[in-house]
Amino acid sequence: MSVKGAVIGDIIGAQYEFSRPRDLDWEKCPLIEDPRFLYFTDDTVMTLAIKKAILEKADLVQTMVKIGRRYPNSGYGGQFYRWITTDDHSPYGSWGNGSAMRVSYVGEYYDDFDIMQAKAAETAAVSHNDIEGIKGAVVTATCIWMVRQGKSKEEVYRYVLDQYPSDGYKFSICRSLDEIRDEYVWSVTCMDTVPVAFRCFYESKDYESFMRNIFSLDCDSDTFGAVAGSAVEEYYGGFGNIDAEKILEDVLTADLKEILNQ
Repeated sequence: MSVKGAVIGDIIGAQYEFSRPRDLDWEKCPLIEDPRFLYFTDDTVMTLAIKKAILEKADLVQTMVKIGRRYPNSGYGGQFYRWITTDDHSPYGSWGNGSAMRVSYVGEYYDDFDIMQAKAAETAAVSHNDIEGIKGAVVTATCIWMVRQGKSKEEVYRYVLDQYPSDGYKFSICRSLDEIRDEYVWSVTCMDTVPVAFRCFYESKDYESFMRNIFSLDCDSDTFGAVAGSAVEEYYGGFGNIDAEKILEDVLTADLKEILNQ
């Protein structure tokens, strides 16, 4: 169930979303600093809301709002918080990475390529209807779909590079983590998140090294984990030495577990 990869990426990544030490030894530090303080964020809430809407053939906006309001303090951006908590659910032209962090189940669920891409765009456009917001969701879902179809890392890399070419995007996937590590600045845009998150996947050898690649950057680390985590889990066939089931059992609420396990 590759959507677990997004949830685990969110939970482990959240440790350093706003409090990454400047001198963090990302290669050797404990992957989980203290299990007692792990938590999920809006990335998990919205990922599972979209899963519920798809499985139950329910209205997407209504389901996102209903589930989202149960967790008002899970870290929504200001505009999306208003989208969740008020009666105005109009799209607001965002290119934020919220569209990409919540789309994993689309890439997992749909087998037909065109339907998958259309559904990914739909999940973005309800709020993040800027062209880059929609692209972030479509690229993320497509990468997960590609891995499910047995495509190689190189094929995923070439697809992401085609969508985020170096002549139009400062942090294109073609730039190595070593190259960008000192210049990457914390960002919540799709353009600065999606290609770099998949570069973390490209340079990984298992799920743990993927997360450590994320730790090496001063980035929106929970969202990086949510964006590419499903592709990573699917590609490597699980989480290696990470006890993902215990993390999910200990951290998620009962209703989120129910959706995850549907």
